[in-house]
Amino acid sequence: MLHYALHALTVFQANISGQIPASVGHLPYLETLLFRHITNITGQIPSSIAKLTRLKSVSLSWTNLTGPVPSFFSKLKTLNYLDLSFNQLSGSIPPSLSLLPNLLDLHLDRNRLTGTIPESFGAFAGSSPPNLYLSHNQLTGSVPKSLGNMKFTRIDLSRNRLTSDISFLFGKSKALESADFSRNLFEFDVTKLQFPKSLRVLDWNYNKLKGNLPLALTTLANLQLFNVSYNRLCGQIPVGGKLQSFTYAEDFHIQCLCGAPLPAC
Repeated sequence: MLHYALHALTVFQANISGQIPASVGHLPYLETLLFRHITNITGQIPSSIAKLTRLKSVSLSWTNLTGPVPSFFSKLKTLNYLDLSFNQLSGSIPPSLSLLPNLLDLHLDRNRLTGTIPESFGAFAGSSPPNLYLSHNQLTGSVPKSLGNMKFTRIDLSRNRLTSDISFLFGKSKALESADFSRNLFEFDVTKLQFPKSLRVLDWNYNKLKGNLPLALTTLANLQLFNVSYNRLCGQIPVGGKLQSFTYAEDFHIQCLCGAPLPAC
């Protein structure tokens, strides 16, 4: 008798409703599991997924899944992509997700998650941390300083209620390419910050940042998006690099800043 080993189950923009069936756990060879853009999918993420120890990619996004982010995902050691974005998930982020040794991307954005960012996210098990997307939730508290131990390439913590100083996430030795910390409650002096040459996107808008714009920004030849609007920054905008190429209305909406591209000081 021949046995067919199913390696991928993908359901995209289908006209179906109900819950993800527990029977998906009966597909032991599954490497890819995708339910995406199906707004009539409801209920919780089934625990039977924990049996699928060969999974490499899980995308359960743009549905109406509820309940917590399951901690059982940390047992799927081959997992390199986990996307649970654009759902109605609630509760705290499981610290055990940092135990995944092969994780490259972690999308928990656009949910209703609460609590703090786990301290363990400063010690991901892999050789490098995953691209981390936690935006559009209800996360609170300060960002753990342990995250300063990681060389994140892409990190998005925007649109939460996070507080305090995150200067430890910056520095010449970091690997940041894209960093979005907008619409939080971060408050610290940015004047002396240093940045990696790789930085292309930096969004700080709608926080409580203070001081002068860092001179180090003029060394960023690859900077494509830069927004510091609606903060408490002051002084002259440094001349050089890409800073004079950004627009006033979108990127520098702060009365106390001056110099090109704003009016002269």
